[in-house]
Amino acid sequence: MKLVSFNYRDQERIGVVNEELRIVDLGLALPQLKDHPRNMIDFIKLGEEGLALAAQALAAGRRSAIIPADEIVWLPPVPHPGKICGVALNNSASNSRKISAPEHPAFFLKPASCLVGHGQPLVMRSYYGSMHPEPELAVIIGKITRDVDAVDAPNYIYGYAIFNDITGNEMRAEDLFHYQALYASKEDPDKIEQREQHLSYAGRYKGTDNFGVLGPWLVTKDEVGDPDNLAVTCKVNGETVADDNTRYYNYKVAEIVSFISQFHTLHPGDVISCGTAFKPSGNRKSIHQANFLVTGGPVEISIEKLGTQYNSIIVERREIGKWRLI
Repeated sequence: MKLVSFNYRDQERIGVVNEELRIVDLGLALPQLKDHPRNMIDFIKLGEEGLALAAQALAAGRRSAIIPADEIVWLPPVPHPGKICGVALNNSASNSRKISAPEHPAFFLKPASCLVGHGQPLVMRSYYGSMHPEPELAVIIGKITRDVDAVDAPNYIYGYAIFNDITGNEMRAEDLFHYQALYASKEDPDKIEQREQHLSYAGRYKGTDNFGVLGPWLVTKDEVGDPDNLAVTCKVNGETVADDNTRYYNYKVAEIVSFISQFHTLHPGDVISCGTAFKPSGNRKSIHQANFLVTGGPVEISIEKLGTQYNSIIVERREIGKWRLI
């Protein structure tokens, strides 16, 4: 089942996609339900009961409940997730470039404010510097998840979606620290020792507005089957820059969910983006050559069984505002 969030006549609404890929508004299809869920997180929390409501909406066949696609604004299927976890360097194509790396999934957080829906323009400012797309499989959590073993993790997954984890390379470089970190000595806790480290914080280069596209819809897990073998492609300005498959992830979806749950409690509607599918296309073009400031758009990401996500690019030529007091 494909579930959507959208704005229609200045109201945020949820719906289900029929076989003709037309949106059926849940509230209009089931007018007898006065307390139907008003947002996707509340819908997800209903579990099987919510899916039964969606099935009823499709079966009702009310023409008045079908919303014309040209009259809606697509929202991320989960517009306001509690958190978005992104998994770093999870593609085996990147392994040869690693100088050192952990032997577990490394992840970062993106704010919900970065999200944009399918079909909406991505407004990028020139002072962001170089930016490129990262096509990824996103997991949508279905229920509270904490300390879950990998074998049980699929039971906590509600569905999947396409995620574009847009990355600002220049901001990452600008926010890089090379410094002496301080640690309590393992041999003598009363002593402090220094360790040389390199690190960059992800707040800007991963979390800037418009740096996360989720959609077009949420596909329930029963319709997807095996998430660890899905073809992924990405086009920028009509040129293919990635042709990959989720089977090349270093860590399987269940392992990722399990690992993160050992540190963060996951809640219904939380999003985990499982890592970039960036194997270059046959023309040897790479996502890292798809700098939006140079290529413009549109950007188009397709994942097997999940559909296609499409966004235009708007570059605003401007300088950063006067953020200092002096």
